[in-house]
Amino acid sequence: MEKDSQSRLSYQTHISQKLVDLIERSAEELTNNWLADVRKELHLPTYQSFDNTELYQRAFKVYSQLGKWISRETTKEEIAKEYMALGAQRRKEGFALAEIIQALILIRRNLWRKVLREGLLDTTLDLYQAMELNNRVIRFFDRAIYFTAVGYEKKG
Repeated sequence: MEKDSQSRLSYQTHISQKLVDLIERSAEELTNNWLADVRKELHLPTYQSFDNTELYQRAFKVYSQLGKWISRETTKEEIAKEYMALGAQRRKEGFALAEIIQALILIRRNLWRKVLREGLLDTTLDLYQAMELNNRVIRFFDRAIYFTAVGYEKKG
């Protein structure tokens, strides 16, 4: 029984890592898709007027480091520190809080569109692993959005 449990855990880790690798490997494509969405989104006027290169670098950083952010080793405190600073910076740059939140939601949405388009989820176990990874991604983005708002609202 223990061997079966270890085998399942190894497979789960493999699928999760495969999906994270896909996302990180596709960071450029994901970033370009996100930029295209930002340029079309009517509710993101500050983003639309912001420098394309800077926006690209910001989104690329999230996608290319996704594995780090959703790993079990990354603490809530690390996410808090990074995204509170992001919120404070965006406030100084003149972004509305609603725009920042929408931009983060678009990053997450593009990520899952890519995973679904790739067709890596052939079995029920693959789907289960994708759901587990999705839960970690959602938890990360929920924290990122929350701490961005905290940093944005903090007087400093």
